[in-house]
Amino acid sequence: MRKILVTGGAGFIGSNFIRMLRAKRPDVRVTVLDKLTYAGNPENLAELVESPGPGGYRFVKGDICDEALVDGLFAEEDFDRVVNFAAESHVDRSILGPRAFVETNVTGTFTLLEAARRHWRSGGEGRLFVHISTDEVYGSLAAGERSNEDSPYRPNSPYAASKAASDHLTRSYHRTYGLPVVISHCSNNYGPYQFPEKLIPLMIINALQGRELPVYGDGRNVRDWLHVADHCEAVELVCERGEAGRTYDIGSGREMENIELVRLLCDLVDEAVAACGELRRLHPFDGPRRRLIRFVADRPGHDRRYATDSSRIRDELGWTPRTELEEGLRRTVAWYIDNRRWWERVVSGEYRRYYELQYASRTNA
Repeated sequence: MRKILVTGGAGFIGSNFIRMLRAKRPDVRVTVLDKLTYAGNPENLAELVESPGPGGYRFVKGDICDEALVDGLFAEEDFDRVVNFAAESHVDRSILGPRAFVETNVTGTFTLLEAARRHWRSGGEGRLFVHISTDEVYGSLAAGERSNEDSPYRPNSPYAASKAASDHLTRSYHRTYGLPVVISHCSNNYGPYQFPEKLIPLMIINALQGRELPVYGDGRNVRDWLHVADHCEAVELVCERGEAGRTYDIGSGREMENIELVRLLCDLVDEAVAACGELRRLHPFDGPRRRLIRFVADRPGHDRRYATDSSRIRDELGWTPRTELEEGLRRTVAWYIDNRRWWERVVSGEYRRYYELQYASRTNA
């Protein structure tokens, strides 16, 4: 791995991956391509300085659907790795406006695959296209069931369907053209720099501010929660040792119902505020914050349960998650408390308008 293109690198998972890679592999030249939509934040990479040559860093603002731009980057940089994090990823947004999900997740992936096919035509030796996908492509699971790399696809939201389509395209380029590709499916990520519309940062920020905590339906939906640092380490392993044509499912194996997760976050925020006089002054809520939980009408097509079997990546590549869920959540709460300026800027403007549209019309269930 000498030169890597990371798409969506200013987003939550992409920026965590880049910071990890720069720290562990300063010899690798990193090029970031990001459109900087609502979830792409240049502040996530603010500490990185652009520099030319081997081991350097380059940021390019642009769309993965822009064929000329993508083709030009492949020609200029001669990538031997592509990691495609770029995606529209929020299920609620896909319900409100699915077109953007098809354009970015399907057409964008197609554009990247075509560029790789053209520029790697002389041979894929030493090259790898890593497509980052989601366990949501497998659909809702029954109690006790776990999805794995051989599970049938049963996507239930426009988001999951668009990711399933991009998976099928990626796999077809390996079977038809011999393009060296790998697909990974991750479970729900959490950690620093996550956009505040996602469940965990939304609950942390609202709890700090003493605002209502909207929980869909009865809150009994189950997710496998994976700390972003563990996911990034898995992706690095796939980049280095993944077998072309292979799929790897990445999850922590730590499941929790949404309502139990929200209650735990309330307790962690209460604990943090009680321990700090300045926080008590800034957030003078008369707790406990569990009182802020409000059940709201469920979203359409809400999958009941995801659970991921990560045996393949554990057995074949030696990956294992390092972060216990409770400790990871505690660190995440601390990060959002310590990085107030970051999320205050994020939750203003366009995000605020989206939030009101998403939740204001929902009555308490």
